[in-house]
Amino acid sequence: MKILMIFLMLLILGSLLIISNNNLVFYKPGNPEKFGCLWIKWIEKIFENIRSLTGNVLKLNWGPE
Repeated sequence: MKILMIFLMLLILGSLLIISNNNLVFYKPGNPEKFGCLWIKWIEKIFENIRSLTGNVLKLNWGPE
């Protein structure tokens, strides 16, 4: 349950950062769609970073030297 709450808090925080960094006002036409596109790109970047990090960790030499 705690992991789910932390995950939801991170999503909300990320959404608020997207809104504030791009000066989006939701009552203006087109801004909700722009937010949706930016949010999806943000999520894609998170998964890309996780994939890259995992790949780099797997390339490390974990055996004793």
